[in-house]
Amino acid sequence: MTSSLRVLGIDPGLTRCGVGIVDVDRSRRGTLVHVGVIRSAPDAEIGDRLAIVAAGIRSVIAEHRPDAVAVERVFAQQNTHTVMGTAQASGVALLIASEHGLPAATHTPSEVKAAVTGYGSADKRQVQAMIARILRLDVPPQPADAADALAIALCHAWRRGGAAPSGANAPTPAQRAWAEAEKRVGRTYLRATP
Repeated sequence: MTSSLRVLGIDPGLTRCGVGIVDVDRSRRGTLVHVGVIRSAPDAEIGDRLAIVAAGIRSVIAEHRPDAVAVERVFAQQNTHTVMGTAQASGVALLIASEHGLPAATHTPSEVKAAVTGYGSADKRQVQAMIARILRLDVPPQPADAADALAIALCHAWRRGGAAPSGANAPTPAQRAWAEAEKRVGRTYLRATP
């Protein structure tokens, strides 16, 4: 068994959904595994945009096999349209984690900022700079959504103690329900194609 925890952090959004994976060992040392942004066109239909986000997250999980998923918790802001899209993308991320039998958690922006910078009101540039320093990167991850995803992953790993998960991955109730739905209506209707 490995002595590190691999966490997929997700900064949910429809236009840009940040995804970042880190391995964190028992001494809390983080190593970059993957970072990227899933993009969808702002003028596309909402269902198509959510399908793009879902396909991107599924692809990252299939390729990198994280042990856990952490998603930034959505907070009400001035722009309710943006909040709705972010909340929808967050729901998709949590559903996909459950489909894959992965433990998932949400963390507030201030929790994440405090974890990586020591200051809950840090700005985007401060978060990017600290992520580069923590993960020993030559340059801060771009765009900010990518750095935020890595910060969410680190926050989650550090709160969990950086230890590897134990036990077998038995199917969750959501995975069983999904498998039953696939049998009933057919896989092609349920799986989003990129």
